[in-house]
Amino acid sequence: MFVCYGNICRSPMAEFVFRDLLSREGLAERFVVASSGTSGEHIGDPPDPRTVRELSLHGIGASGKTSRRLLRSDFLDYDYIVCMDSSNLGYANRVAPYEKVAEISKLMDFAGGGDVADPYYTGDFGKAYRDILRGCEGLLEHIRAQHPELGA
Repeated sequence: MFVCYGNICRSPMAEFVFRDLLSREGLAERFVVASSGTSGEHIGDPPDPRTVRELSLHGIGASGKTSRRLLRSDFLDYDYIVCMDSSNLGYANRVAPYEKVAEISKLMDFAGGGDVADPYYTGDFGKAYRDILRGCEGLLEHIRAQHPELGA
């Protein structure tokens, strides 16, 4: 479960980038990938058109996606809650139930640290894509290290 503030820019971009990576690796059937937001502002909205445009530049679609809010049950339903920045991480840690099973982290923890800057405000969807791609590649390596049966 990828998490950002509104679930219209960074987290849906990460969702579809990660799905694309899994597909290219022949692992798509082994994962359930989704995204959500910490805010309820955009519930039901499609991804930002600039996110869709950036993904399409890389041959990745985002059809059918609508924004939803992060739920307490997500911490039980997903193995990984992957946040785009420190603010989202703080929110996730505050709302996580005691009995959570998910590993909670920031995406850039898997690519040298830091936050994925919010392109909704910066306008730099290309930089967000590059950071998200590096983070998703690192996340997949992390998961493979924990699950050798997925191959290298």
